[in-house]
Amino acid sequence: MADQDYYSILGIDKSASTEDIKHAFRKKAMEYHPDRNPGNKEAEQKFKDVNEAYEVLKDDQKRAAYDRYGKAAFQNGMGGGANPFGGGFGFSAEDLSDVFSNIFSDFMGGGRRASGAERGRGSDLNYNLSITLEEAFQGIEKEIKITTTETCEICHGHGTADGKEAPICETCHGSGKVRRQQGGFFVFETVCPTCQGRGRVVKDKCKKCSGRGVNRADKTLKIKIPAGIEDNVRMRVAGEGEAGLYGAPKGDLYIYVSIKEHKLYERQGANLYTAVPVGMVCAALGGVVEIPSIDGRKLDLKIPQGTQTGEQLKIKGEGMSVAGSTKRGDLFVMVKVETPTHLNAKQKELLESFRKLDDSDSCQPETKTFFNKIKDLFN
Repeated sequence: MADQDYYSILGIDKSASTEDIKHAFRKKAMEYHPDRNPGNKEAEQKFKDVNEAYEVLKDDQKRAAYDRYGKAAFQNGMGGGANPFGGGFGFSAEDLSDVFSNIFSDFMGGGRRASGAERGRGSDLNYNLSITLEEAFQGIEKEIKITTTETCEICHGHGTADGKEAPICETCHGSGKVRRQQGGFFVFETVCPTCQGRGRVVKDKCKKCSGRGVNRADKTLKIKIPAGIEDNVRMRVAGEGEAGLYGAPKGDLYIYVSIKEHKLYERQGANLYTAVPVGMVCAALGGVVEIPSIDGRKLDLKIPQGTQTGEQLKIKGEGMSVAGSTKRGDLFVMVKVETPTHLNAKQKELLESFRKLDDSDSCQPETKTFFNKIKDLFN
């Protein structure tokens, strides 16, 4: 990440919307995911960079701080006032040393400051889950299978042949970093060349995991999808990502939920929309049409007398569940009046009798209104 800012990492410009950022992240995360690039260290690093960039840019406050101060906004408690170095203008050379140390750490490949537990933290995993509109309405528990890494049961995650914790690195004394000061307060910080940032040195490696402390594994999880969940929602399952190296914490699992297109209903927020064909006689005289609800019940839709094509009728409280609430949206039904195409002799006779009794022009009942609108055109 040394030569790129967060926007460049995601392949977007600074005017990108929240949706643009989310879309770019998903695309890049899939491209560099370890499962698609086994053993590729460069792809693994890019995957971490993409996650770090997204964690900042998806948050409006963090993004604003980053736009103003860059990566330094998240180091040394910065990011609030007029002075980017925190506090008043009377900062000391020691404050500057820490700030420049953090900034140059990024450019020298050190990344953000991390504790021993954070170094080697397991990678996050992404999973795309598609559900039906009915499942989104009622909520459901889904069983998914993922390929991940688990702590080696032989060495207990230490990577050592004897299963004990590896000795502390003598070069960096367990910090995983080496620092040198030059030119007054300029401090250069790099990854320890002896332990490669791990803080410990594994001499005799575990044969099961080749010294990594983790092994590939298939895992089955049960995921609870809440009722009323929206389309394209990202759910975080903490600690269900890949195992961390050498006892470091696990990553997280991110589940992207998409809702399949429904045959009858279209969703807009908590409301549902559909269209129902109604016979000409029912529309003229009124009646009741039976339609299925989203939860499988039968609903009686009352058609008022004289209903026209395109009119929208509302059934209150028969829409989608509202997440975290007992409330429901409404169901809106657009009426499509159907004209019969095959009439028998008796039906034709009755309709002809109706036409003779009809005071208006049965072919164009709104003739007067129509011609009043366009009479100027005829003149």
